[in-house]
Amino acid sequence: MTTNSTYTYQQIARAIEHLTATFQEQPSLSELASEVNMSEFHFQRLFTEWAGVSPKKFAQYLTLEHAKTQLRQGAPLADAAYEAGLSGTGRLHDLFVTIEGVTPGQFKQAGSGLQLVYGVFDSPFGAYVLGAINGKIALLHFLNEHSVPEEILKAAWSEASLNHDPEAVQELADQIFPAVGESNSVFTKPLPVLLRGSAFQLKVWEALLKIPEGRLASYDQIADAIGQPTASRAVGTAIGSNPIGYLIPCHRVIKKTGLFGGYRWGAERKQAMLGWEAARVIISE
Repeated sequence: MTTNSTYTYQQIARAIEHLTATFQEQPSLSELASEVNMSEFHFQRLFTEWAGVSPKKFAQYLTLEHAKTQLRQGAPLADAAYEAGLSGTGRLHDLFVTIEGVTPGQFKQAGSGLQLVYGVFDSPFGAYVLGAINGKIALLHFLNEHSVPEEILKAAWSEASLNHDPEAVQELADQIFPAVGESNSVFTKPLPVLLRGSAFQLKVWEALLKIPEGRLASYDQIADAIGQPTASRAVGTAIGSNPIGYLIPCHRVIKKTGLFGGYRWGAERKQAMLGWEAARVIISE
């Protein structure tokens, strides 16, 4: 696992947290650099390399007003579904994601003895553990300093045996988070995910894939999209139990008031993802 990139994310996440808390005061470049103990020059360069835009430009897409505007102007979720497969300018749009869902009962009927192959990798948003069963992504869980990957994997797939083999899942990791300077658009094979959940959870997780990069949806919009408009609270619970972070973009769901809300892997990481994606969309336009 590359530690430099993880450390960079941690520094940028601190800067984003400060920006989110003080955007109305328009903090200076000097203040932001000081917050992460860097020189102005180094911070500007590092931030721009990571986000693709300057800290000032990036901050514009982390404000609550931006979130509210996106929700007010957003089309119904069903109308925002990917067109022409998953085509588009963002990283996820260059992938074709296929879901194979199984209920807990169906999984048991399939028998125990399945092997969960896994590895720990780096990303722009910190380290994560990636697990796959028969070549299908079964878990993507972001880590913190106290995380134990094996415990996370066993909690999600208790029947499966664990096999630590990063090389076996490296190609999947490369498609999700390509190395700096590389594009995942060179991959043409479908990126399959294996989801274990109730029929309701599977519907919610599938609906999340219809939120394009750079757009947001509310819990109510997701509930409407799956045909259960009164189930926004249950939708929130299903989103909170999403086992495949980032790839199934639960970070793009916020409260209808425009507040970002919580995130399974931390509010700072959610803010970083939303700002990063918004900046990438602006660059591509």
